[in-house]
Amino acid sequence: MDAAYNAPMETLAASLRQRLEGDVIAAPGAWNGLVARAIARAGFEACYISGGATANACGLPDIGLVPLDEMCVQIHHVVEGCGLPTIVDADTGYGDADMTAKTCRDYIAAGAAAMHLEDQVFPKRCGHLDGKELVSTEAMCEKIQAAAEAKTDENFVLIARTDARGVEDMDAALQRGCAYREAGADMIFPESLRSPEEFATFAQGCPGLLLANMTEFGKTPHIPLHAFGAMGYDLVIYPVTTQRIAMRAVESALEALRQSGTAEGLLPQMQTRAELYDLLDYEPSAQWTPAPASPRA
Repeated sequence: MDAAYNAPMETLAASLRQRLEGDVIAAPGAWNGLVARAIARAGFEACYISGGATANACGLPDIGLVPLDEMCVQIHHVVEGCGLPTIVDADTGYGDADMTAKTCRDYIAAGAAAMHLEDQVFPKRCGHLDGKELVSTEAMCEKIQAAAEAKTDENFVLIARTDARGVEDMDAALQRGCAYREAGADMIFPESLRSPEEFATFAQGCPGLLLANMTEFGKTPHIPLHAFGAMGYDLVIYPVTTQRIAMRAVESALEALRQSGTAEGLLPQMQTRAELYDLLDYEPSAQWTPAPASPRA
């Protein structure tokens, strides 16, 4: 097993910092520990936990309804499952600056390597929907400063997301991004940009570590990972990709089962029992010892 996949939780933030010094990193979204294991097995270097995908898995919309303690349980399961540096959505920080500071401490304790805060008014909306509202730049900077001061791991990566492009314009997004970096954010996340040219413009106007969101069915066109890297982005998240794929398969399978009354015809589409046990590193005849997933050879 690669040592990076077997690192203690307290070193994962440092591992992420080290990896960010290299090529652009892809971080697919995990909405439970099993998906996280599959991400590690597939050979990815980082994992992402979306607030939206976590809410969806609970049967809820992405409007900030998952409590902080439940999100921390999710972080624990995902990090324990994959052993990868994990970036976590913190929505609007679960409240004011003091609550944002607590969120930072709790996320670190749960095993996260990074978190991102957004500058929307609560209740927030998905970043690729219209009708969003922003808090003031000053209020967001106060939250960022509180989180930066609350870090119990100096390597923890604090990411500030701005939704200003979709609410105001690119100039406002750039102004906020630069202000957030000055306030203590390690990385800036410009949400809902509309073209490669906009991503390039933002990178030029807000130099430093940058995150791009490559979600489907939103405002952003599909841009390859290498193109983001060439524009100066360090980390690209794919927040709901695995969940969307899984749910389409679930819906199709349920319809087939309802119509036929048997799951036999679905067997070729299923992960077998043996494949599941392999992913879990589980041998029924032996004592099971929890360990992160090993990358595929």
